[in-house]
Amino acid sequence: MARAATTSDVFNAIAEPQRREILMLLRAGERGVTDLSHDLGLPQPGTSKHLKVLREVGLVQDRRQGKRRLYRLDARGLRPVHEWTGGFEQFWNESFDRLDEYVQGLKQEHGRER
Repeated sequence: MARAATTSDVFNAIAEPQRREILMLLRAGERGVTDLSHDLGLPQPGTSKHLKVLREVGLVQDRRQGKRRLYRLDARGLRPVHEWTGGFEQFWNESFDRLDEYVQGLKQEHGRER
């Protein structure tokens, strides 16, 4: 079975830490590749390569402003990730409930010792 391209979907695209960092930077608004490269400490070609991947999976949109290309976050592309992680909500809620019960038990036990 052929392996899927590593950047063919949003999960693979955001698996790369620098792409996640780009998305975090774009949360604040549109940025050019030069600005992003500076903040990431990456050369422009590397930053452009990551932006291309993010654009291909629908997480980033771009537009021309004169000679510059500006990029902005398109959070709608994160919907599959949100829906997938939402499936674990019950697990986390139950885990936090058990942790709360444990902490309350410790507080009651500690209060009796005084």
